[in-house]
Amino acid sequence: QNRYRLRESIMSLGPTGFIFESFVGQILEKHGYSMESIRSKVKGQCVEHEIDLIARSSTNNRYMIECKYHNIAGIFTGLKETLYTHARFLDLKEEFDREMLVSNTQISGDAIQYAKCVGQDVLSWRYPKDNGLEKMIEDQGLYPVTLLHLNKNELDAFAKINFLLARNLLNVNIDELSRQTGISTNRLTTLQSKINQIL
Repeated sequence: QNRYRLRESIMSLGPTGFIFESFVGQILEKHGYSMESIRSKVKGQCVEHEIDLIARSSTNNRYMIECKYHNIAGIFTGLKETLYTHARFLDLKEEFDREMLVSNTQISGDAIQYAKCVGQDVLSWRYPKDNGLEKMIEDQGLYPVTLLHLNKNELDAFAKINFLLARNLLNVNIDELSRQTGISTNRLTTLQSKINQIL
């Protein structure tokens, strides 16, 4: 039940992948990565690339992270995405130690086989088997704010200030947040109690 709602709420993060990229960055941070940048241009040997996320792992590997976001259920992330991510990584291998593909949907068997073969890390729905994206979210209660059934204006307001994890509502100054987002303190208090119930 919760997992179904979680999947839906990730799909409501937006028509584009921008908010998803920031959301993934925040999840990885809570799991020991440090974010260097979101959506930055990096010059490769052949061309310049816009990289979704650049992060360092706890072992100090510098990661090039490609996020693949779908806002329709049932679409697999496939071989094309893993090939594309790896091709980018090869052009940028002076800059990065590792590559990672992150997706909010399931990943195809071919894509997994290719990723394993070239040493690409993949994080997606239910993959790796015991530590997929949904597990990383559930383990630490890192649910997106969209789990709270926000309207479009509310989501836009939260996204503008990069406020994407629902649990962050629990330790925030409501008046301050209301000023930043234009959402009433009453509504924010209601959202707070919803999160308490979920967590």
